[in-house]
Amino acid sequence: MSLSIGIVGLPNVGKSTLFKVLTKKQVDIANYPFCTIDPSVGVVEVPDERVKKLAEFSQSKKVVPAVMEFVDIAGLVKGASEGEGLGNKFLANIREVDAIAEVVRVFDNDKIIHVHNKIDPSGDVGVVETELILADLETVGKRFGTLEKEAKFGNKEIVKKLEIVKKIKTVLEQGNLASACDLKDEEKVLVNDLHLLTLKPILYIYNISDKNAELPEELKKKNHVLLDIKTEEDLMEMSEQDKKELGVESNIDQLIVESYKLLGLMNYFTTGEDETRAWTIKQNSTAPQAGAAIHSDFEDKFIRAEVINWQDLLESGSYAKAREKGLVRTEGKEYIVKDGDVIEFRI
Repeated sequence: MSLSIGIVGLPNVGKSTLFKVLTKKQVDIANYPFCTIDPSVGVVEVPDERVKKLAEFSQSKKVVPAVMEFVDIAGLVKGASEGEGLGNKFLANIREVDAIAEVVRVFDNDKIIHVHNKIDPSGDVGVVETELILADLETVGKRFGTLEKEAKFGNKEIVKKLEIVKKIKTVLEQGNLASACDLKDEEKVLVNDLHLLTLKPILYIYNISDKNAELPEELKKKNHVLLDIKTEEDLMEMSEQDKKELGVESNIDQLIVESYKLLGLMNYFTTGEDETRAWTIKQNSTAPQAGAAIHSDFEDKFIRAEVINWQDLLESGSYAKAREKGLVRTEGKEYIVKDGDVIEFRI
């Protein structure tokens, strides 16, 4: 499963530096707007100690961790929805990602210009959200008229879709993100073809230089992580010994894990002498659906799955002892896979 998060924000807030730290991949960084024009894409390992422990347990020859994709997208400015700056390119690129990581500048540094010449995190969030809302309003407005005409023929799905679009349109016109509609999964499926920007889950990354930085209350309520991106860049150049002596550690793993959760993802594992692998699946997947991550045959020809919690397996010392203790369960098609399950499929 390949899912991606787009790193967005105003110019000069730390997006490209964050991308560099995340992917250990050098990208063009400069102190001027629109430095990033074409999105850079990087694949990042999702930190998970369980993979390493299972690999040691099985003495695996190969270890394959879960990964996710980050996309560094050009900086947005006010008026992007009307084509200002690289607005059209920005909006096109963000439509292609599954979730948004919005970098918000909280730090103060006279040497790094702010596109609005003042540090105003709440205002910056407002600018980005407004542009996304305006872009979605244009999309919804175009589709609304068409759906109204088609709904007159009585097609139940079209009528339902029109109701959802009407609900979203009202919310957007009130200045709120479409995600405020709190749509059911089946309703979201009906409007997937609109590729609405404000329906995507958003993680806010507050780029700070002081851990005790005071955030406005409205920002604290949002799904966020605090990160000193410049310090994270400096830590890239340090040895583990230097970090230990200075008493500093990276928080970048927390960001990756939170981004993974934002996408509604989790891991199950397969392990053996040849390979230990983390398989990425959507939360609440059934056993056959989880098997499809390995191969479509595992879903189509599923018979049963032998399941054990990863920790129970390690504590047992071997599969044989785990079976003796009754810790290895046989599960059928209705079983909902849990994060941390170790599974052997029978097809």
